[in-house]
Amino acid sequence: MELTIAVQNLGHGGLRNGSGDPEHRWPQLAERINSAAERVGARHVDLALVQEAVDWDKYGHRQLGQAMTDLDMDAVPIPPSSSGYPPTLLYRRETLGRWTHWNTDFTRETLHGFGVAVFDVGLPAPLAVVSAHLNPFVADKARDEVKLVATRALRYGPYGIVAGDMNYPPADPASPSPDYAAMLPYNKSARTRLPSEADGQLVPDRRVTEMLAYTGFVDAAAKLYEEHGDKELLRKTATDDRIDQLWVSAPLRDTVVAYALLDTPEGASDHHGLVVRVDLERAATDNVWEYK
Repeated sequence: MELTIAVQNLGHGGLRNGSGDPEHRWPQLAERINSAAERVGARHVDLALVQEAVDWDKYGHRQLGQAMTDLDMDAVPIPPSSSGYPPTLLYRRETLGRWTHWNTDFTRETLHGFGVAVFDVGLPAPLAVVSAHLNPFVADKARDEVKLVATRALRYGPYGIVAGDMNYPPADPASPSPDYAAMLPYNKSARTRLPSEADGQLVPDRRVTEMLAYTGFVDAAAKLYEEHGDKELLRKTATDDRIDQLWVSAPLRDTVVAYALLDTPEGASDHHGLVVRVDLERAATDNVWEYK
């Protein structure tokens, strides 16, 4: 089985701008997600992991229903969110079937919230998928969040996917440096090491995503770059760095076969999206442990 996964920060739900004024960008976002599959040689998107689904639960979940219609996908419930900026997930039931679990335990331990969607896709253990959006303000808090999210993504076994707005530089020290000239002061203080820790130099704080790697996850774009050397795989997804990422657990490493950035229609969001195609026939099946 192959799955095509799109990841997109909507930017205030795709409904407003940062000042709260109406700005209906959802049609452009829907176009971006619907056209994502062709970027990686697939027929359609099977999972859409979105962040900042602001007000998608309002007015009888009107916008969530609109998204299901426009993407021709089903959705899990929107997880509880302390910030009102929840991530959420839509899926193609014809491909994945019905979810077997939707687990929002410990969501209140994070700023934006999260949930674990679990599917039986024919692997020796279930596939768990998390749409994540980490704390953008304090790297130490984001490290706590990402460790929690990574652990919960492995709650049902060794097959997990964590993707979304990580808000921090990629883990690989060989990754391109951020665009410091475009980095605003509050992002610099969150995404770089303190001057006292780095001899006064600007050094990316990679500890947040390093925690994902340390927990056994693999950055899809970095994996393909290692294999093919195509610098397009490492393009920025936001103003100053590649902070939107998709990570697969170690047994899924070889399933990652294609990746592309989503940057059209222009202006759909202040973040580019990304799309990844995985071939689950390539998953490792020699160490299927159970969570304890």
